[in-house]
Amino acid sequence: VQLQACGGGLVQPGGSLRLSCTASGRTIETYTLGWFRQAPGKDREFVASLNWNGASTIYADSVKGRFTISRDNGKGTLYLQMNNLKPEDTAVYYCAAGGYHPERPSFKTHEYEYWGQGTQVTVSS
Repeated sequence: VQLQACGGGLVQPGGSLRLSCTASGRTIETYTLGWFRQAPGKDREFVASLNWNGASTIYADSVKGRFTISRDNGKGTLYLQMNNLKPEDTAVYYCAAGGYHPERPSFKTHEYEYWGQGTQVTVSS
């Protein structure tokens, strides 16, 4: 599976962005999908994940209530709607796909075999 993330950019605090991640090479229906992010000088951290049909989702506490993860298996695309953005959300955002346990979401990086190249999100006034 090849993953291509896009939709990042510069936004003011309180603003919104929608990230997309398009998969190619194989169908994404049998994968758990997730978003992670990495800020300068920090480790990569979990943001959100959902299971193969989107019925089960999990979020990092720092984004709960502001971010929404979703997927369209027919289009082979993963989304992350980000609202009320804060400067601390500034990071490179990565999408990932994992086939070990598609029936559940996951916050564990080692459960994802495929990673996109990342898209930069900068929140600043």
